[in-house]
Amino acid sequence: MTRETRDRLWGALPLRPIEHPAAEGHPLDLGHLDAATEAQVLARLLSRDFDAWSEAASRVGHCARPIRLHGSSQTIDVATGEVLASFSSADSPLGVLHVRCGNRRSADCPSCSRIYAADTFHLIRAGVVGGKGVPGTVSENPLVFATLTAPSFGQVHGTRSGRRCRPYRGKDQPDRCAHGRPAVCHATHVEGDPMLGQPLCGDCYDYASHIVWQWWAPELWRRFTIALRRVLARMFGISADRLAKIATVQFARVAEYQLRGLVHFHALVRVDGKATDDDSHAPAPAGITAALLSTAIETAAASVWFDAPPLFGGDLVRRLRFGSQVDARPVRDAHRTDDPERQLEAEQVAGYLAKYATKSATDSTDTTSPHLHRLRSTIAQTVDRQRFEAAATDAPMAEYPYALLGKWAHMLGFRGHFSSKSRRYSVTLGRLRRARVRFQRRLATATREGRALDARELEDLLEDDDTETTLVVGHWTYAGSGWDTDGDAELAKAAAARAREYAQERAASKHQNG
Repeated sequence: MTRETRDRLWGALPLRPIEHPAAEGHPLDLGHLDAATEAQVLARLLSRDFDAWSEAASRVGHCARPIRLHGSSQTIDVATGEVLASFSSADSPLGVLHVRCGNRRSADCPSCSRIYAADTFHLIRAGVVGGKGVPGTVSENPLVFATLTAPSFGQVHGTRSGRRCRPYRGKDQPDRCAHGRPAVCHATHVEGDPMLGQPLCGDCYDYASHIVWQWWAPELWRRFTIALRRVLARMFGISADRLAKIATVQFARVAEYQLRGLVHFHALVRVDGKATDDDSHAPAPAGITAALLSTAIETAAASVWFDAPPLFGGDLVRRLRFGSQVDARPVRDAHRTDDPERQLEAEQVAGYLAKYATKSATDSTDTTSPHLHRLRSTIAQTVDRQRFEAAATDAPMAEYPYALLGKWAHMLGFRGHFSSKSRRYSVTLGRLRRARVRFQRRLATATREGRALDARELEDLLEDDDTETTLVVGHWTYAGSGWDTDGDAELAKAAAARAREYAQERAASKHQNG
């Protein structure tokens, strides 16, 4: 390996400082690889085109599964039509253009999920304290951190805040279920216990209702947002139409999987004044406080219901609701769970929600658990039965309300967005992504011209597209997805993980020194 290659490798893979104890030995975590994948990694490191590969991987931030494209593009001056620059995939290090996959799930792509989490963090934070085009006065409006959970479909093992799991049954109730299994658990479970989230009796657990609730959870959330506005209107003795003329309800919401395989929703809910052309985040009307908003959220969550259609012929109609455990805490008056003496901070809440926006079903549940296996088996059986009924009646599958259930089996039946927001909560992810692309283009131009990037060139990064003076016209064809081998993908993942750890260490060091 040449000195140039070695320097490029160390530059492409963000490593820990050499004086750090963890820097001893190989800097990347590749100990989990099997022999075949390890051989692929070694072959890549010793290959003649490693320089080109490392440069291509660096350009996509060590994405685990980049998109490969063939084609070309031109940058054209909108006013004059002059071609300012041109680019071809043939000019790329490996002769093909690699583009980030953009996957939000940290288990699939650590690199892209990290960017998604950062964008979500800034989106949520802007709606709490302002910034990114949101005025700082928004921080004075009532704000509540709410958690809406799923109902119970059967008793499961839990930590119970350090107490025994389920030490006793109610009065006159037997200690064993109808299937002869214990209905009590005297164990004290701790985090990481494989029993957490598992039903005490799998035959007693209502898997069908579990699937139906998960499928319609987005509809319950939609109805909750409508009910919340109506509850606030009733509190002020006015109609919902009248309330819409003086106040608006804004929110940012993420979904998180519980250990039992059900999602619950975390949301920041804020009340603004009526939006105008000059002020889309006006002060909230007098009388609407965070405490009143908390009460309205709890009332709305308890009142929402939806009658779900049967899974198949002969099945029952289920009335779905949120669980009884609804938590609604004013952000500016609530206290941190790790330090009761300190109030919740914008960064804490935004980081909490952004973290869950990158999770998937497999991140929060044990993929080898009997409970998860039975849940997926129930989904498969339901899909098979629907197909059988459709074939017997010559009815198209599209007419069945659960026709796409099999498509969402990997998400345990949840088909909604993991993160969403109301229109005027804050900046959009699209604007943040456009701003990042503009920054990268201007930085590349400044580097190519051998000059420093002037801060004044960054003031318009969040402006709308109609202010652009150039147009990029491209002709691209899809060539494939992913790296050539599993070893390349694992090498990219390890580098992305090291980048994340290094960034966390720098942030911690900055915080300590600050």
